[in-house]
Amino acid sequence: MATVRTQREIRQRAPIWLVTLLVVNFIIMAIDARNTETGQRKFRVWAQAAASPFQNVSSKAGSTTSNLFHQILNFRGTADENERLKDQVDQLQSELRNAREQTAENERLKALLNLKQQSGYGTVPARVIARDPSVWFNTVAIDRGSASGIEVNMPVVTGSGIVGRVITVSPFSAQVMLITDEKAGAGAVVGQLGQSGALGSVRGGGEKGLVEMRYVSGLVPVEVGDYVLTTGQDGIYPAGLNVGEIVDLRKGSATQLHQILIRPSARLDQLQDVAVLLYHAPQRAAPEQSLPNVDKAKGADK
Repeated sequence: MATVRTQREIRQRAPIWLVTLLVVNFIIMAIDARNTETGQRKFRVWAQAAASPFQNVSSKAGSTTSNLFHQILNFRGTADENERLKDQVDQLQSELRNAREQTAENERLKALLNLKQQSGYGTVPARVIARDPSVWFNTVAIDRGSASGIEVNMPVVTGSGIVGRVITVSPFSAQVMLITDEKAGAGAVVGQLGQSGALGSVRGGGEKGLVEMRYVSGLVPVEVGDYVLTTGQDGIYPAGLNVGEIVDLRKGSATQLHQILIRPSARLDQLQDVAVLLYHAPQRAAPEQSLPNVDKAKGADK
């Protein structure tokens, strides 16, 4: 019975074995088959052709991943380089600002030295150390005082023009009233003293940052852009110092005075270095106590 089953199973499985052997033989033949022209095994060519799409996808994915990591590393390197360059730019900008400040300070000090030579008066260089925050007063404090020979009413100037006058003094500091203050004033002339009849006085109280020139006859020719100088008649400022430039003008007439606004030549809003002129106005001769007519009358009575 067992033998019969075995033979029957063999007969049933014989076709399967035959097909299997044929497939295996075909595979062996396919593997061993060669191209007559190139001598390459055809199976290898087929396998390579079948695997080519998968290899392309894998290659692209690997290339994309590699490029991504490469870009990430580049971005990190670029960010570090940008930070380094930014630090260098900040350092160079700081050095440039310092160089500009030093240059500006040298120019201011040079202008003050030239002012001393031109004016012929002794000067005390000083630095502005404080500014009055009140809207009612235009004053600044400087770091020189009576110990340096500074006295009340001495003029304070820069290389560009007048700043104001000293109003209070302590041994090592002083307070300066700017010419833009309402209580400040100075004798002035439009143009050159002795060549112009546009005499008047300047005082604060005009528009913000400007000073007003008063008492200039409407018959005297005056134009916007003309420069204004001190006359020395106020007993504070010597003659010939620069006050500023006319920036606004309402012309007068034979019966009306000019209305003049002047922008000070000194940068009063950016004061740093100034000079105090050791100047005292010359004493005016005292008027005679007796008049000639009175003396004659007394002689007649005798």
